[in-house]
Amino acid sequence: MAQSPHPAHRLQDVSPTVGRAPSVLLWTGAGAGGLMVIGALALWFHYGTQVFFEMIRTGFAACF
Repeated sequence: MAQSPHPAHRLQDVSPTVGRAPSVLLWTGAGAGGLMVIGALALWFHYGTQVFFEMIRTGFAACF
């Protein structure tokens, strides 16, 4: 009959991917944030300051 492992003898995951998921999530979030900043700057330079802020204001008004 199989016995459950004793709580004092917990198994440890020693695979090379341990701790990698938080790092991947961090880099993915940083990449997405960077793309949003680059997109905002591209719109700013293309349309100018006044049109850029009008688009942002209109977007906030539509959401809220």
